[in-house]
Amino acid sequence: MTAHTNRKVVLNKRPQGEIADDDLVIREEPVRELKDGEVLLKTLWLSLDPYMRPRMNDSKGYMDPIEIGATIVGESVGRVIESKSPNYAVGDVVTSYSGWQEYSIIPGDAPMVYKIKDQGVPLQAYLGVAGMPGRTGYCGLTYVGKPKAGETVVVSAASGPVGTVVGQTAKQMGCRVVGVAGGEKKCRYVVEELGFDACVDYKAGNLEADLKAACPDGIDVYFENVGGEVTRAVAKLLNKGSRVPVCGYVSAYNAEDASKVETPFHVFGAMGENKPEHRFFLVTEWQDQHQEITAHLAEQIASGKLKYSETLAEGLDNAVGAFKGMLKGKNFGKQLVHVAD
Repeated sequence: MTAHTNRKVVLNKRPQGEIADDDLVIREEPVRELKDGEVLLKTLWLSLDPYMRPRMNDSKGYMDPIEIGATIVGESVGRVIESKSPNYAVGDVVTSYSGWQEYSIIPGDAPMVYKIKDQGVPLQAYLGVAGMPGRTGYCGLTYVGKPKAGETVVVSAASGPVGTVVGQTAKQMGCRVVGVAGGEKKCRYVVEELGFDACVDYKAGNLEADLKAACPDGIDVYFENVGGEVTRAVAKLLNKGSRVPVCGYVSAYNAEDASKVETPFHVFGAMGENKPEHRFFLVTEWQDQHQEITAHLAEQIASGKLKYSETLAEGLDNAVGAFKGMLKGKNFGKQLVHVAD
């Protein structure tokens, strides 16, 4: 064994609704010696994302559920601290899906591990607007939403890392952009800092009226992140020929019985001949463009064209609390955990 001790967050039991205190627990184990061809990573930053919650359930979705006792899934930025692979040198910094843990061992030829090329942006940005969430927003909008100049684009969870990229990219394409967010502070940020044309506070109690006022010409593209009442309000304003990229519906992720949840597909599918073109998508559909899109988003950050915000939790011990808060919208922008320097 090495001198390192790994601490990791594992699935102790499946949550029933909201995550309880003993659903996710921290365990320790020694880090074994590397075999030929392997690489040891030390986690620096951990990404917390809504998709992790459905994977804790015992139900087959677009990805397999996390097994009991297994490390919680997640993308991280890590530094190579030992290598027995010619593909990596000590000191290389990479993104990988190592999960919620302080150390990880990967094969030197593991897929979906990418070296970070220094473009003058913070390392954690490669887990946010220059990372998977940013690529998700960019690809979903560009390739599924297909906005045209002059159209109205609405995005829910507008102050989060996905919504942030969707809205600013749509503005660059010449669209009218309307965000939906929770609370006056987030809405003000989306308009004043990110440059959206308007932002509707779904917590203000006037969602349908406020959304209609913000979209006088209806809605041409709706980027779906939350589901629920926002989806129902948007559906009433969709124009003929509208498109809806379905990224997720976080409002239902803590439901005790997922089979009883009204999904966006129920809402849009019930619209008959007026239903929009809509589909669920995964960012991995454009995995062959990973490096190209990452470089584009990083350049946008470095040049000041792409703005964003972050909420940071310090240490792996605070990851579970930060994740539970994120699912309730308590974070502002991308939720990250700083694990080590």
